[in-house]
Amino acid sequence: MHGWLALDKPIGMTATRATGAVRRIFDAQKAGHAGTLDPLATGVLPVALGEATKTVSFAMEGRKTYRFTAAWGEFRDTDDGEGRVTATSPVRPAEAAIRAALKHLTGLIEQRPPAFSAIKVDGERAYDLARAGAVLDLAPRQVVVDALELLGCPDADHAEFRAVCGKGVYVRSLVRDLAAALGTAGHVSALRRERVGPFSEALSVPLAKLEEMSHIASSSGASGPADALLALLLPIETALDDIPALALTGREADRLKQGRPVPVLRSDNRKVVDALAEGATLYAMAEGKPVALLSWDGALAHPVRLFNL
Repeated sequence: MHGWLALDKPIGMTATRATGAVRRIFDAQKAGHAGTLDPLATGVLPVALGEATKTVSFAMEGRKTYRFTAAWGEFRDTDDGEGRVTATSPVRPAEAAIRAALKHLTGLIEQRPPAFSAIKVDGERAYDLARAGAVLDLAPRQVVVDALELLGCPDADHAEFRAVCGKGVYVRSLVRDLAAALGTAGHVSALRRERVGPFSEALSVPLAKLEEMSHIASSSGASGPADALLALLLPIETALDDIPALALTGREADRLKQGRPVPVLRSDNRKVVDALAEGATLYAMAEGKPVALLSWDGALAHPVRLFNL
């Protein structure tokens, strides 16, 4: 069982638990997800099955799109609606003030991650330490917010946004910092991820639908996932959308599987390799299947990870 599933994660479930449910439904030996979603968040959670787990790191590098709601008036220790109120403010920012403040949270910015996050502190997860009562002041990190847009203000207490950002951005921190810049308090009250790299809402499937399809398959006496479920899987190379691909012959693919580099300066690959810097990552395809992740040294492509398909 190898491939990607764009899961529409339901509210109230951790990304790890949701990934486990997908693994069970598809009876896959291995599973992993690309980008954690908090329990209170919904939306696109790319789940890798089988050999696709070898491409998780590439999927995590993809740009992400979030739609979210800020609730003004309260800071919370988790920076979302699940946490304990730590401070309040009577200030409700005007729409014009919100729009003016967004430019300061766009581009390359310094962002302090939430105390309740999966970042490791002395070998332990920050959220475990925070739940145990530790007071954490995590170091700020440089992250990129490509776009931050105010969608509307349904009432004085709330504002809705869409953000496009890179790896490592916390929407909860965006709202916390925006509220502080506006002279008020605030936290995330709703969050939905609309895209992770090539994985979009249009491709995503609700967990409830997967469970229903699995139940129908088992009721019919099927010994494994039904064809309808398998049809939902995306190819392994979906996560490699931004990485150059090389076309190999069967003989070259066999050479890679033996751990040996291959020269790939044929005319059909020339345009690809001419644009590569030394040390660049690419991947090989042969007979319509991914063969390996490769490293380019300027003359030869060296196998880094093989796909056992």
